[in-house]
Amino acid sequence: MFEPTLIIAGAALVGLTIVAAALLRAWQGWLALKREELDRHPAADRPDSGSTIGAARIELADLKERIKKLEAIASGVDL
Repeated sequence: MFEPTLIIAGAALVGLTIVAAALLRAWQGWLALKREELDRHPAADRPDSGSTIGAARIELADLKERIKKLEAIASGVDL
């Protein structure tokens, strides 16, 4: 009535479903943990956070400098 192939396929499907459900539950737990960490320590309440606009400008300038260097390398100009 039941072939061994069908039994193996059914067991594999059930096993895959269980593993997928466990991984989904773990992922949701990890996201909840990260949300809790963010709620516990908001960046605006930290006295050492400072202004992020200045840091963003510095990072943007650094990225522009890297792009110029990469363009120079790509065009064959030696710096």
